[in-house]
This record gives sequence, structure tokens and C-alpha cells, in this order.
Amino acid sequence: MFALLPIALVAIYFYGLRVLALFLLNIIVACLVEYLANAKIFKRKKISEAAIVTSCLYTMTLPPSIPFWISIVGIAFGIFFGKMVFGGFAKNVFNPALVAPQQMTIYWNKAVGGFPGGFGTYLTKSLDSMTQSTPMTAFKVHSTFETIPTMLLGQIPGVIGETCKVLIIIGAIYLIYKKVASWQIMAGSVLGFCALSLVFNAMGVTSVPNPIYGMLMGGFLFGTVFMATDPVSAAKTTVGKWIYGFIIGIVTVIIRGFALFAGGVMFAVLIGNTFAPIIDYCANKVQANKKAKSNKEVKVNG
Repeated sequence: MFALLPIALVAIYFYGLRVLALFLLNIIVACLVEYLANAKIFKRKKISEAAIVTSCLYTMTLPPSIPFWISIVGIAFGIFFGKMVFGGFAKNVFNPALVAPQQMTIYWNKAVGGFPGGFGTYLTKSLDSMTQSTPMTAFKVHSTFETIPTMLLGQIPGVIGETCKVLIIIGAIYLIYKKVASWQIMAGSVLGFCALSLVFNAMGVTSVPNPIYGMLMGGFLFGTVFMATDPVSAAKTTVGKWIYGFIIGIVTVIIRGFALFAGGVMFAVLIGNTFAPIIDYCANKVQANKKAKSNKEVKVNG
């Protein structure tokens, strides 16, 4: 939550108090759905702080102009079908923030520039700005690029949490320093993304940008730092974390380059979630076989 807070504040500044309303609304709905599910299904009247984290992460993946009712349906679906049906806290197979259905849009509201910026936007009023394509959509449709400084600072259209890449990178450093998130998953994801991007660049595939632009476009960095590293749905073994992250990176490049979606990292994380238990099983099996072989050799030599 500390790592997310600066990103949330900047999003509120860029897009207005409507974003704050979305955060509060999604937190209330997430806690209510989890409490009712716990009380009615599992006969335990409590909620976990993870519901608040999930609702904030979910809000970060939304366009700022999304209707409130769509946001409510999405977070309610994500909490119930993404977590509670699996048994509740720490038993979910997929990241609940990604299981929540999200509105798929082509055009987004542009960030409001200048002081006082988005703080002047009314709560329910349409954002006072011109709509235009996100960097990912602009590249996919028109093969045009935003400048690197613009993408780093976040003065671009996009979903609530993905725009300011500088704060996402700072959040990643903080999470790694506090040992809250796995640096192996982040590094594996970046490695897989860069490796496959360079391969496609060498082959002359025009639908895949160079890895620097690719990482700064869309939600790759946000998904890698905050979504892929979810400790419940991600791989647990050290080797598994590298493989899991690598899969997310390469699947993101494939979806972006060859599918209809301009983005792709959120789908890639869900695919990674699917294979995480298998990856850990194979990693543990290999480790157990090595240990058994080593013990056997020691016994024979002894």
C-alpha cells in the first residue's frame, strides 16, 4: 500500500477526484463482498487486509472515465469468483484483481496538465480533456511513439495506475528493499520481454517495438511490479520465480504483437498464474531428485 500510494495520488492529480471516488467505492464493495462471503459460506465474520490491496490494484487497471456501476460489478466479481470460491484469503489460484472483468476501450481521457490539474475536476462530471489514443494504441494503429520522458513522467492517456513509470520503478525498488515482492519475478519478466522483443526486432517484425519503448508503453511495468509478484498466485520456488516471470514477459510480447489487444500484460499474468503450480512442482521434483542422487552417491562412497 505504501508503494501504491504515490501512484494513486498522482493519478488523482492527473484525472481528478473521480479517481478517489473509484478507489473508495471499490474498497467498500470489496470489503462488503468478502465479509458477506465469509459470513454466509465459511461462517467467519471477518475480512482480510488483502481485500483493500486487491481493490486498489483493480482500480489502478481501470480507465478514469469508467462508469461507477461497471467498476462495482468488476470488483465484486473479482473478490467472489477470484478468491472466495477458492476458499478465501491465501487460497486463490489467480490474482483476484485480474479476474475482475474490465471495460475494454480504445480511447481514453487525456491527463489534465497544469496546476491545479485534475484536482479541479468535479466528482461526477466528465473529465475536462480531449480524448486520444494511449501510447500502445497509437503504436498499434498508427506506428507512432510518445517520447520517453513523456512516458516516464505520465503525461499521457492511459489507465489510472500505469501512466507514471518513474513512480512504478520507485515502488519496485521499495518493495524489493522491504522484501515484500520477488525481484526474481520482476527480473525474469523484464528478461523475457526484452529477449523476445529483440528477437522479433532482428526478424523485422514491425508490430513489436524495441524493448525500451515496449516496457514504457502500457501497463507492463505496473503488471510486472504489482500484479505478477502477488505472493499467493505466483510461483514460490526460486527457480520457479525466474521461469514464471520469463513466461509473463514473453507472453506479453506475443499478445501485444500478434493479438487484437493493444496491451497484454494482465492476460500474461493470468496465464502465468495458471502454470505457477506446475512450475513449482517441477522445480521441487528436480531439486528432490538431485538431493536423492547426491545422498545416494554419498552413501555409496561411504
